[in-house]
Order: sequence, then structure tokens, then C-alpha cells
Amino acid sequence: MSTPKIKAAVEEMILPYLEDNGFELVDVEYVKEGSNWFLRVFVDKEGGIDIDDCGRISEVLSEKLDKNDPIPSAYFLEVSSPGAERPLKKAEDVKKAVGKDVFVTTYEPVNGQKEFEGRLLSFEQEELLIQVGKKEYSIPYGKVASARLAIIF
Repeated sequence: MSTPKIKAAVEEMILPYLEDNGFELVDVEYVKEGSNWFLRVFVDKEGGIDIDDCGRISEVLSEKLDKNDPIPSAYFLEVSSPGAERPLKKAEDVKKAVGKDVFVTTYEPVNGQKEFEGRLLSFEQEELLIQVGKKEYSIPYGKVASARLAIIF
């Protein structure tokens, strides 16, 4: 089974449990590091998640993976928080980040640059408005390569 199919199968297995228990699925990764494969599931909830939450989710997912067996080879399962610099994978994630500090990269230059770190002022009509220092940049959402929350000192 291909990596995108494995990710989709894992999402389908765990999403009902997460939604029923007030969690949000942030991302699923199935990656090879060295000679080992890792299935990483990043989960969050209002106020953050703790080690007990991760343990419960891991148990539920592990049972479902054992039953449905979508991954043919050995792998390590990791369930964790996305961390303080959480990725903003979907438009909904970007909307929730309005008013927070973000780091955004673009596929092509916008106003001569491809990296923006600053305060997300708004996300309306497929445009991000980011304040970097005293300047504001309007970035079309379609040009965003990656976005995450940022800790700016």
C-alpha cells in the first residue's frame, strides 16, 4: 500500500474516535528514517493534549491497526502533540491562527520574498495578511508552500 493510501486508511480509522472525544487530527506521517518505518499521528485539542491522551489514542489506534492491518511491514507507532510550532495544514487551521505569530513560505516570491514570519492579521477571501515588523504582506493562499505557528522572541 502506498504512503498516501496508508495515511488515508489511518485517518479513516482514528478520526471517529478523535472527533467523539474532542480531539483534532493535525497530521499523519508514514516515513522511513534509516532502516525503520514510523507512523506518526499528531493530535491536538483545546488547551493541548497530555501524555495520558496520547497513550489512550495510541491504544485505540493500535487495536484498529492490528485488526485492519493496512501496513505490510514493521513500523513504530508514535502519537504526539504537534508542538508549539504546530503546522497549519488546512485553511481551517490558518483561520484559527489569526492573531497569532506564524511562519509562512511560498512557492514563488511575493513582494520579492518567499519567507514571512510575523503576526497573521487576517485570512479572508483566500488571502493571508501578515504583519512583519511595520510592513504588511498580502499572500494568496494558493501560493503558500507551508505554514506553521511561530514562537517569535
